[in-house]
Amino acid sequence: MQRPSSAAQPTQQSPSFRAGVDVVSLTVTVTDRTNRYVTDLDLSEFSVFEDGAKQDVTFFSRRQQPVALSLLLDSSASMEEHLSTLQAAAALALPLAAQQPTFRSGARTVPSYVTVTDGSNRLITDLPRDAFEVLDNGRPQEITIFDNEVRPITVVVMLDTSISMTLRLDDLFAGAEQFLLRLLPHDRAMLDAFNDKLQFTSGFTNDRDDLIASLKDLQYGNATRLYDALYASLDQLQGADGRKVMLLFTDGADFGSRQGPGRALERARDEEVMIYGVGLETEFFNGQRRVRSKPDEILNRFARETGGGYFELKLDADLNASFTRIAQELRSQYLIGFSPAVLDGKVHTLEVRVKRPAHKARSRRSYVASAELTRSENFP
Repeated sequence: MQRPSSAAQPTQQSPSFRAGVDVVSLTVTVTDRTNRYVTDLDLSEFSVFEDGAKQDVTFFSRRQQPVALSLLLDSSASMEEHLSTLQAAAALALPLAAQQPTFRSGARTVPSYVTVTDGSNRLITDLPRDAFEVLDNGRPQEITIFDNEVRPITVVVMLDTSISMTLRLDDLFAGAEQFLLRLLPHDRAMLDAFNDKLQFTSGFTNDRDDLIASLKDLQYGNATRLYDALYASLDQLQGADGRKVMLLFTDGADFGSRQGPGRALERARDEEVMIYGVGLETEFFNGQRRVRSKPDEILNRFARETGGGYFELKLDADLNASFTRIAQELRSQYLIGFSPAVLDGKVHTLEVRVKRPAHKARSRRSYVASAELTRSENFP
């Protein structure tokens, strides 16, 4: 059943790109009035103009990026007296040996993607390796992989389009569009919906325009098959390359699923799927009276256990901010790994800590210490 024609369709907000250009990237240096570098600004504090027209910023990162540096030195006769000083200065200008991840040859590796925030919930992206510690069943481990580069994701975006969402569908689609706009060229995404049925709009693609256009094709229905949507999303992500992420939005508890939550959490843990959830309170008429929905608590639990995040929103909350925050978090995470001493086939508790006051780390909380763990040489 298609959405009622009387409902306003969401306005597509397509990014303005020149033909053949996916992203126009800018490297920006910011200083204050005393010429000190300022490094803690966020996306909302910048504006970008092209030919005087303001543009939407679709990617933002404060992460240190590798550079290719060429030094041209004057070594003519007039510089002979200063040559040794010049060489010493050049040595200081050259970057130190890059801190590459150190791998144990052939070792099994337990990877964790870690989000770090400060006391104001700002994302922290510039911590060194020695700011972290990893505990496996409470025992400290040597960190053998450390990287904070942006890595591609494969993500299923699963949206609740049940009848209780009727009055907020435009807001939901606008929020999902903000997430999709922030996908990078190497990311792949699939857009799906659930109600009393499951709808898959396409296979995985990196075409943001197609993904955004398919929002208007999503159907709505009566029930809320949340648990079935969880399993279906895990099925879609099976065998996917790289980081696997599920972004699931709902406004209520499960109703009508053919499966219980059962092994869904175990599967997410074993298959290394990070789950993000957005839960929204809504009001709707159930045929007799107006009732207020309450998002299912299980989504919060799944997000905590897999290292993702959960956002529970009140009735009139802005959905755009939550979807945008999730996109920012996925670009601001550390990859931290270790090689376990024991592969006993059991579930181990896993904890990543930050050795900085008022800083919090969020990552997956368990793993299975089996011989099926990824080999370290498979991490670039």
